[in-house]
Amino acid sequence: MSTYRQEQLDSQNMVIRYLERASEAKRLELKRLCTDYQGFRETIRLFQDRHLRAICTQACFQDQKSACCNKDGIITFFADLVVNALFAPPQALVDLTATLQTGRDDMKCVYLGPNGCRWHIKPIVCEMFLCDRALEGMRAADPEAAATWNTLAAEAKRFRWPDRPVLFDLLESRFLAAGLCSPLMYLHNSPGLVRIKRKAGLA
Repeated sequence: MSTYRQEQLDSQNMVIRYLERASEAKRLELKRLCTDYQGFRETIRLFQDRHLRAICTQACFQDQKSACCNKDGIITFFADLVVNALFAPPQALVDLTATLQTGRDDMKCVYLGPNGCRWHIKPIVCEMFLCDRALEGMRAADPEAAATWNTLAAEAKRFRWPDRPVLFDLLESRFLAAGLCSPLMYLHNSPGLVRIKRKAGLA
C-alpha cells in the first residue's frame, strides 16, 4: 500500500472510530459547528448542478481528461474527513475505507468509483477545482455565473484559510485535544499555514 493510501486509511479510521465512541451530544456539537459550512456546500452543489455538471461530468468522468481525478492522490484536509464522516451514511464510510484497502491498478484517484466520487461530501479542494475548459465554458455560457463562482471560491477560504478562526482549524484542534493526531492536520502541521496563523495571532 502506498504511503498516501496508508495515511488516508489511518486517518479515515481514526475519525470513524472517534465518532463511533463519541456521545450523541458530542456528535451533535460537531455537526453544529459545521452548520455554516454545510450551507456553503449546499450552495456550491446547487451552483454546480446548474452551471457545471454537464461540462464536468463529460470532461472529468466520461472522457477521463481531468487533471485532478486522474491523479492517484488528492489533497484532503483532516476536516474533510470529519465533515464527511459526520454526515455520510454508514455504508458510504465502509465503502470509502474499503477502496483505500484495495486500491486500483491505474493512476486515477483511488476514491473514484464506477458511479463517480465515493465521498458523500467531497474534499473542499476537489469541490472547488475547475479546469480551464470548465471555466471557459461557463464564462462563454454565462459571464455572470463565472463572476459568482469567483465569489464562492473566495468564500471557501473562510473555512480553511487560517488568517482568522476557521472551521478546519477548530475541528483539528478538537481531535488533537482528544489525543489524536494525523499527518492530514495541515492547519497544525503545515509550516506555511502555521506561519499564517502566527501572523494572525492565532498560534
